[in-house]
Amino acid sequence: MTAALGTLPFLATLWLVVVLGAAVLEESGAKIAAALKGEPLPLPKVRGTPARHGPRTSANRPMRANVEWRAAA
Repeated sequence: MTAALGTLPFLATLWLVVVLGAAVLEESGAKIAAALKGEPLPLPKVRGTPARHGPRTSANRPMRANVEWRAAA
């Protein structure tokens, strides 16, 4: 009975290792194959995103201090 109950976690762990290994191989399999062949990696295509230039509106607003805070300073 103990062997039957121990087999289930073993098989679940083995399945998880196979699934994770397949995911890693799918993600970086082309890089591994290119390295084994001795070919350089192709450069990734980088898409530029427009950046916001200029100050933010909250940075321009002065901060007002309370009277109690001024007296404490």
